[in-house]
Amino acid sequence: MTSLISISSLTSDAACFEQVRSVRWPNGVICPHCGSQDTIRRGKDDTQQERQRYQCKDCQKRFDDLTGTVFEGHHQPLKVWVLCLYLMSLKLSNQQIARELGLNKDDVQAMTEQLRRGVEEKKTPVNLFGNVEFDEVYVKAGHKGNPEAVADAGREGRRRALKGAPGRGTLEKDKPPIFGMIQRSGEVVIRMLANVKQTTIKPLIVETVAAGTLVYTDEYNIYSRLEEWGYAHKTVNHGAGEYARDEDGDGFHEVHVNTMEGFWSLLRSWLRPHRGISQEKLPCYLAFFESLHNIRKRGQAALQSLLSLLLG
Repeated sequence: MTSLISISSLTSDAACFEQVRSVRWPNGVICPHCGSQDTIRRGKDDTQQERQRYQCKDCQKRFDDLTGTVFEGHHQPLKVWVLCLYLMSLKLSNQQIARELGLNKDDVQAMTEQLRRGVEEKKTPVNLFGNVEFDEVYVKAGHKGNPEAVADAGREGRRRALKGAPGRGTLEKDKPPIFGMIQRSGEVVIRMLANVKQTTIKPLIVETVAAGTLVYTDEYNIYSRLEEWGYAHKTVNHGAGEYARDEDGDGFHEVHVNTMEGFWSLLRSWLRPHRGISQEKLPCYLAFFESLHNIRKRGQAALQSLLSLLLG
């Protein structure tokens, strides 16, 4: 078992590489090419003396501490990448991270995008069961930083923030829906969708939620076929001012979607410091926040789990 990462210890690249090795290979070095544990050391990197080189005795391929990871092939020191990941987990914006690390904002933006993509690619599938809530929220997201997409949409670039289109949003209206599924006292799955229709949400639901699960939703008609798809289904009528209902008379109002709505509040707070996110990049932000929530840890413990995910 690896010890908890101490931020105060990550003041040098040597300490960071030691932490990476302990997280990536807690039971000994493994070849990232073939999975063999029969490896030997082959000196240090020419430009980073803290970076160990290896060779696999089975496939004969060479590799180092960062081969095949999101940290490979970048000019910034490893300690900067690790501290950037830690600050990302604390809800800091790119501009705030740049100030903290003394870096150019564009460099930080490239780093955070790389780390978010790494988390999105590495995160493990989530399976929900028991008592699960569904809900959707709509986020203003245009084509910030992508003038070609703005031109393709047939309009001029905006100098001010997007104005939310009336009614339920879609990707085309620059107000993409975020569909959420959360297991009470468990994990969450959130996805940006082109629209919220039964044909759009059904594949995601069937892939993620175990058959026979009891699902709670509001009265929105996209959920009307859940029982046909193999799920028990209870609804709360928001249109009638109902937000929780006690059906079995035990004094506990179990029919609600308050867990999912509380999660949306956390998500909005998470996105706010970034001051507008394009719909091209929004899925990576959502994947990072979903993973951080499902880790169910904060601070240095969250960093440990995020590094384990990225180095897996």
